[in-house]
Amino acid sequence: MQTVRLNKISTKAPKQFNKEKTKTKTLLILKELTELQNLLYAESKHSLLIVIQGMDASGKDGLIRDVFSAMNPQGVQVESFKAPTSKELSHDFLWRIHMHAPSKGMIQVFNRSHYEDILITRVHKWCDDALAIKRMKAINDFEEMLEVHNHTHILKFYLHISPEEQNERLLERLEDKTKQWKYNEQDLEEAKLWEQYMRVYEDCFNKCNKVPWHIIPSDQNWYKEYLVANAILTTLKNLKMRFPGLKK
Repeated sequence: MQTVRLNKISTKAPKQFNKEKTKTKTLLILKELTELQNLLYAESKHSLLIVIQGMDASGKDGLIRDVFSAMNPQGVQVESFKAPTSKELSHDFLWRIHMHAPSKGMIQVFNRSHYEDILITRVHKWCDDALAIKRMKAINDFEEMLEVHNHTHILKFYLHISPEEQNERLLERLEDKTKQWKYNEQDLEEAKLWEQYMRVYEDCFNKCNKVPWHIIPSDQNWYKEYLVANAILTTLKNLKMRFPGLKK
């Protein structure tokens, strides 16, 4: 993976992408994903771990709803990682993550993830650079272990929005009654640390890339959903799965 500079990557769809045509393509992809997820569950030889990272208001929750709601809920699990509890803090930082790694046949979605321990912790100086480097090595080893020892295929998505779009979405949470439940006054304070977050994200992309990152332009939800759904489709197709025969 080449060195990532987020300010050099567009947060919008290329001009040649038509919104309505792309949304139609996404619907067709989701229909195919439903069938492939059923096959993944039936064959039970592989698992899929989907890591979703992004700044506040980048659309993580909406992406999970719109891409995964078409699938069989028996085969998909979602875990949101918030501030660790006192019990979780008494263990190594990957302890709470590992217990949610997917079993064979399952799709596991992480809404935020183990990467928070080298992102927000660095921005707020709870984790210094030396410790962050050790944690990044541990993350690389952890992801490799899941791949090698449990046939877990990992997709990592960063939802890339512009600070202008983030500000618009955060203000919308103040004004739109249907979105006020999402409002957290701390989000506006975190938004002021945009440049610091971009630096630690770029460091993360450049040092935790044994499993490559997908930088997803996310100012337009329809384009974001298409890219993520298409990446999942490609991964599942490449597994060359087959339905098992009758049990002996």
